[in-house]
Amino acid sequence: MDYIYQRKAWPKMTWEAERLAGPLAGVRHRQGRLIGRMEGLGFSLRNEAVLQTLTEDVLKSNEIEGEKLDRDQVRSSIARRLGLDVGGLVAVDRHVEGVVEMMLDATRHYADPLTEERLFGWQAALFPTGRSGMTKIAVGRWREVQSDPMQVVSGPIGREKVHYQAPEAPRVPGEMQTFLKWFNAPPAIDPVMVAGLAHLWFVTIHPFEDGNGRMARAIADMALARSENSAQRFYSMSAQIRLERNAYYEVLERTQQDGLDITPWLEWFLGCLDRAIEGAEGVLAGIFEKARFWESQVKKPFNERQRLVLNRLFDGFEGKLTSTKWARLAKCSQDTASRDIDDLVKRGVLVKEPGGGRSTSYALANP
Repeated sequence: MDYIYQRKAWPKMTWEAERLAGPLAGVRHRQGRLIGRMEGLGFSLRNEAVLQTLTEDVLKSNEIEGEKLDRDQVRSSIARRLGLDVGGLVAVDRHVEGVVEMMLDATRHYADPLTEERLFGWQAALFPTGRSGMTKIAVGRWREVQSDPMQVVSGPIGREKVHYQAPEAPRVPGEMQTFLKWFNAPPAIDPVMVAGLAHLWFVTIHPFEDGNGRMARAIADMALARSENSAQRFYSMSAQIRLERNAYYEVLERTQQDGLDITPWLEWFLGCLDRAIEGAEGVLAGIFEKARFWESQVKKPFNERQRLVLNRLFDGFEGKLTSTKWARLAKCSQDTASRDIDDLVKRGVLVKEPGGGRSTSYALANP
């Protein structure tokens, strides 16, 4: 089977500009409207939107690879690194810190050149123990000959299906030199198109033993930040790719096994990006709802535990809220948690969810 990088003219990829002009214009329009809306918000609401967006981006980029991170740890790590004053911060393990460090370096320092050393640092941050699961891997350097053939496979042992086989390891340094020279040069195409092309190009080279997908998405986010000339992220491409994971892998596989015309990939990328920006409206709606709630309650007394847990509910609490979870979040006794909850139920802030007994759970009352 011939892969895209085996074509004679590689890496001179082509696309149908006329076919992509409409989708690109639509994305650019929606992008501009969202940024305009966010600039009209107060400083604290903008920071809250950034915190929620980056938390989703880190969580979902790892979920695409089948790895589930702890939301509280991710949120805490981002908040600390951004200097945001939010409640309920928790201790963060080294692996989560590394994942967050990579993402924030890509988006906060989007204007800096992307270099070999920077990429080596990102990959080392993703794998601080030098292992991927139980397997020892090359960290902080390009993959080496012993990793060949570098394949993307699925299915049980003995019946694996090979979806893609990357260029041999000796080709990687030269391939990456060409890629980095292109990425760091003044763009000859729209920066949003650069994001789509960079994502495909990097993951096709597959320069590391592990972490290539997450790093490709970080590079795309970096290019998108350049397209907006802003380090603040208000939408998550990774969260949308997670929702469309099957389509993502299908179009990626087709493109890597086809010729140098990558129009279908760029068409899908622009559509996914458009849907990601549209999805940011949900994040904004939640932030506005939270702001309205606290404005309506400004003269009413809440203790610090109640404020902490209510904010967590507005921020996207996972699972059901029980008195046990309240006690754990607020670091208080079960009796204190029950009193806090009963008070909020009586005031109409929380409602009991259907069911009961030992697993009684609670939710925010409808606005």
